[in-house]
Amino acid sequence: MLPLSDTALAGFLVFARVGACLLIMPGISSPRIPVQIRLFLALACSLMVVPLVLTQVAPAAKAAPLVLMRIIVVEIIVGGLIGVLARMYFWALQFMANTIAMTVGYSGAPAGSIEGEEPQAAIASFVTLSALCLFFITDLHLEVFRALLSSYTAIPVDGIFQPGTAMVNLTDTLSKAFMSTIRIAAPFIVFAVVVNVAVGLINKLTPAIPVYFISMPFVLAGGLMLLYFAMPDLLRLFTSEAGSYLRTF
Repeated sequence: MLPLSDTALAGFLVFARVGACLLIMPGISSPRIPVQIRLFLALACSLMVVPLVLTQVAPAAKAAPLVLMRIIVVEIIVGGLIGVLARMYFWALQFMANTIAMTVGYSGAPAGSIEGEEPQAAIASFVTLSALCLFFITDLHLEVFRALLSSYTAIPVDGIFQPGTAMVNLTDTLSKAFMSTIRIAAPFIVFAVVVNVAVGLINKLTPAIPVYFISMPFVLAGGLMLLYFAMPDLLRLFTSEAGSYLRTF
């Protein structure tokens, strides 16, 4: 049995890693969720994790005060890194969702964002919200918790952090995330190129007619129809790509 003080310090070390991850991971880190709820959720998840990793964390709780401070900082960095890696696919999707809204002509009149403070197009908010719902419905958030538990084996609680490996993981994840979301936005980019080329040619053939203003309703309708038919496959592809990545944590 550990002394109560060592158990409390071990629990705080677990909270440093788990809390930092939950305050960044998709959904839970949304500004629409009150800070008190996020804090209590982080505490509850930390208490859930403590019995599973107590034997791995307990030796670090006996370290000297200065060493313990360094370990706490490293734990926060590691937890935040796991949260950022889980969130990168949503950052890439949010960027591509704004690109989709711009290509189909719905980038005006921005509305409130789901996952951030800055306003974004209504279509982008709809795509992001749908992907976020599927993130929890398909239990991908449980993969983040599994990665947290596995991280105590891959990155022990010893106060040693390797920034080179972390940067390689960040750049690789960023590359995979944007390649996946470019595949998602590809039909809309092709649609925008074809429509703009066609409108430009028609405008050259009939310069006396304001083709741009006449064609705008048809462009908007075509974009909505494309979104209607492509949305299921779009979300399915995103969930599959994000899930396959999270399972390799």
